Amino acid sequence: MELRQIQYFIEVAKREHVTEAAHALHVAQSAVSRQIANLEAELGVQLFIREGRNVRLTPIGKIFLKHAQAAIKEIDKAKQEIEEFLHPEKGTIRIGFPSSLAAHILPTAISDFRARYPDIGFQLRQGTFKNLIEMVIKGEIDLALIAPVPTNEKEVRGDIFFSEKIVALLPIHHPLANQPSLSLYQLRDDPFVLFPPGFVLHHIVVDACTQMGFQPKVSFEGEDIDAIKGLVAAGLAVTLLPEITLIDSVPRATVKIPIHEPEVTRTVGIIIPNNRELAPSEKLFYHFLKEFFAVLNRFNQ
Repeated sequence: MELRQIQYFIEVAKREHVTEAAHALHVAQSAVSRQIANLEAELGVQLFIREGRNVRLTPIGKIFLKHAQAAIKEIDKAKQEIEEFLHPEKGTIRIGFPSSLAAHILPTAISDFRARYPDIGFQLRQGTFKNLIEMVIKGEIDLALIAPVPTNEKEVRGDIFFSEKIVALLPIHHPLANQPSLSLYQLRDDPFVLFPPGFVLHHIVVDACTQMGFQPKVSFEGEDIDAIKGLVAAGLAVTLLPEITLIDSVPRATVKIPIHEPEVTRTVGIIIPNNRELAPSEKLFYHFLKEFFAVLNRFNQ
């Protein structure tokens, strides 16, 4: 079985048309047909059903496609890692991040890193807490900035960079808007706007309210931090957000107020896989981040 046969097979399966696959591969149609026939002969099964000018996968063909795509992915990853071992300062880093770290933390870190290693590229993937962990485990990304940092996941290893406070965001005309700090219990009768269940920030807020003896009245839910801020600015609800999401500015018509009871915090850091070594470029970024946040922490003390 040749790598070329697998590549031709995947292209035909994707397009369900031999001629279109041949054009995409920049080879003759006869070459594609011959390689597919050789592959089927070697495997002893029919991978495609011919339907006029089109083809479609047989049930066994669908099974083979799944494994063929995984094999090509591993080969491509191996080629990338070899290239990075030869030229660690010219690799590509696939990193995931949650929306709450997208506006300030990640851009600042990448900008500083690129100033030191301008030839290293990035592929960025945004995801929820659970998605990021799954993507690192499956190898879809190399590492992920995450908050909070998981402590009970066997397949990933986490490093905490810092801990940050969760603060209240209130409409500017809210009766408590002039308070220097709040007990969360003071918001028990207010409508809340939160991330949907399944988002870690939803659970952080609900757990904090439960700790104070009430369940938040969730009037609105949103998956976008800016939308949540907008609902608060419109005077429709209150919310709790990580302080870092308000670092550049507090939205107009809102006020940010610390919460003194209970003290609500989350950890911020990075996760890397336990089942594989980071490639050289990834290690450079991983160690850079640890150094970057260690300096920030010393500066903020």
